[in-house]
Amino acid sequence: MAAGAALTPVVFAATESGSDSTPDTTPSGTKPETFPATRTATATGTTPATTAFAASYVGLRWTGEQDGAGIRLADGPWQTTGTGCATVDGGGTALIAADEGTAYEVKAPAGATDVRTVAIDCTRGPDRTFHVPSEPTRVRGVRYLSRPAWGADESKRYKDGKVNSPEAYYPLQSITVHHTDTPNADPDPAATVRGIYEYHAVTLDWGDIGYHFLIDEAGVIYEGRYSGDDLVPAFNPDGNLVTAFHTAGFNSGNLGIALIGTLVTQPPTDAAKASLIRLIKVITRFKGLDPQAKITYTNPVNGVKKDNETISGHRDWLQTDCPGQTMYDLLSEVRTSAAY
Repeated sequence: MAAGAALTPVVFAATESGSDSTPDTTPSGTKPETFPATRTATATGTTPATTAFAASYVGLRWTGEQDGAGIRLADGPWQTTGTGCATVDGGGTALIAADEGTAYEVKAPAGATDVRTVAIDCTRGPDRTFHVPSEPTRVRGVRYLSRPAWGADESKRYKDGKVNSPEAYYPLQSITVHHTDTPNADPDPAATVRGIYEYHAVTLDWGDIGYHFLIDEAGVIYEGRYSGDDLVPAFNPDGNLVTAFHTAGFNSGNLGIALIGTLVTQPPTDAAKASLIRLIKVITRFKGLDPQAKITYTNPVNGVKKDNETISGHRDWLQTDCPGQTMYDLLSEVRTSAAY
């Protein structure tokens, strides 16, 4: 199929997902499924904070130097926050596993201002009912979980009654691999996806989750950034990619895939790597991209150019450790495998 050909629901087949609210009847092609609503508690400054619930994660954001922040859970030891995956202009941010704690204290880099934290519980909130597709959803034969199938609360995309990040679409130029910098051996990766969604959409004010797809250690693929109601994940029917929030300054036309976990010293599981390769192969073949090519990315919004590769790591775009050294070392293998 030629490069730039339109994506259609036949190619990116997905069943009707319906609404994520609780209706009187279940839409055709869906089944009701419940997920815990995400609960949050916000705080400002560096004063010790407590929550009324056990927190899955603590999100932290500040204005100032990027490095030098830390967190202490309950009476435990101080730990540095690291650079993580997400980046913000003029400051730093981190998402830290809270180990079901109810108290924490943070420290910001010297001279930092506007320190804000949010405790996130994505496992024990009240049940919400979603309309989940009755049949598996697939990307040209590669199975994935649609947004309702992992419990995406679509109201989080709205702010003051309006869509916080209206969809914008541009031709696909590149694919960037990330890791989420969250704990490995995750017992509930769907909950982690909901936690990242809360952190990206609300705490960082991006209006949605920053990635187009996520992959857990079992190889399960999750649909990320909302791209419309046309049953096509990541793309619109014309074949253009919805802009997400994973490589600041280089987002438009750049598809982001995040492996769930921390891949600094531990490599991705075989299942996760296999799903990553399959997904990249499907997308690049459909869009006519060469996974092994070197490219000059051109930002369609402002014309900024950057020499890179069709398949790159987050660190190839910005100053970050993401996608972790072990994952980064495997990118050559991923490119080769996706090409054949």
